[in-house]
Amino acid sequence: MPPARRPVRLLVLALLLCGLPAGCAAPGAGAADAAVRRAVADWAAAPPARLAGIPLAGWSYEVSSVRRDGVRAFARAVLHYRLAGYDTAAADARREVELAGDGAGGWRVAADRPAPGAPPQLWDQGAVTAVRGAHALVLGVGQAPQTLSGIAAEADRAVPAVSAAWPRPWAGRLVVLVPGTLDAMAALLGQPADAYRGMGAVTTGRVGAGPAPADRVVINPEGYAGLSEAGRGIVLTHEVTHVATRAATSATTPLWLSEGFADWAAYRATDRTPAEAAPELARAVRRGELPGALPADGDFAFGGDPEALARSYEGAWLACRLIAAKWGDAALVRLYEEAGRAPCPWPWTKAWGRTGGTHPALARGPAGAARVGASGTLAGDAQDADRDQ
Repeated sequence: MPPARRPVRLLVLALLLCGLPAGCAAPGAGAADAAVRRAVADWAAAPPARLAGIPLAGWSYEVSSVRRDGVRAFARAVLHYRLAGYDTAAADARREVELAGDGAGGWRVAADRPAPGAPPQLWDQGAVTAVRGAHALVLGVGQAPQTLSGIAAEADRAVPAVSAAWPRPWAGRLVVLVPGTLDAMAALLGQPADAYRGMGAVTTGRVGAGPAPADRVVINPEGYAGLSEAGRGIVLTHEVTHVATRAATSATTPLWLSEGFADWAAYRATDRTPAEAAPELARAVRRGELPGALPADGDFAFGGDPEALARSYEGAWLACRLIAAKWGDAALVRLYEEAGRAPCPWPWTKAWGRTGGTHPALARGPAGAARVGASGTLAGDAQDADRDQ
């Protein structure tokens, strides 16, 4: 009779709506997923033996999903870990763990790799060598130990130089990653290699105060190897400055100030003249091409005109150099702190209100600061540059 077949039709409809593979688990699926999660937890109870040279702590995998495919299973997870003595909070990495079933309900981890679309960790690229300096932990892949020791020594020299330029509390230590190639560096940062071609190093980290993983200074081995000893010192001091100022840096800190301050800290103990340290801007000034404004954040993007990029960095450095020369190093430090709390005001009286007022060029805003910074130091007469405006 028709009424007798109705429950069967309802059951079929329920199964179709359920979509068994997508949502309604087959009998025993929950137990199998739990077994996969247990296998991942047991495997991740301690870092792999091959990472024994890295001071890892708080190592754990937080599984978010499990997908089984016959005798294989794939667990999406977030790896949490700290570098002991450096990270004040866990670093995170998205991972995919592959497991093989034994046919009796047991599972073992067969592979661990970055999740699709996630950047690799340094140890994904090969065996890691760790070198400790007085202030730095240097981790490298495919690098000679003496190369890593040299970088550690350069970092150790950079830390006290930065502390002299930034007399505010900071950790006084850093982590340096040295991949084997430019392509490997770009992979760590999740960007194309052309974005870093010609660079010596970059720094990654979370801006603002509060517990966080230590910034990572990532070396471009190709660009760094082509630098002189003095050039390597300038590059590392610049990057260490970013590490030191991280807690005072925020979304309101303009890049000209962040990058200019880092260059100011790097050059202040050297004997380089402005024309030597800012050759592209010097050539532009000789052509009569004075900057119309301080560099915008977009002017620091890599992958475009390298000469324009160089002028942006050089102009930012000269603006910071001018501020420190006119009102003192402490005024520049205060300006940096103010900029991290609110957008830079014009005129900048708050940054050095007790030092005798604001320079007329700076009172006229970014254009005035840029023009007097470039012309006054590169063409030799700041007062003439003022009168030209």
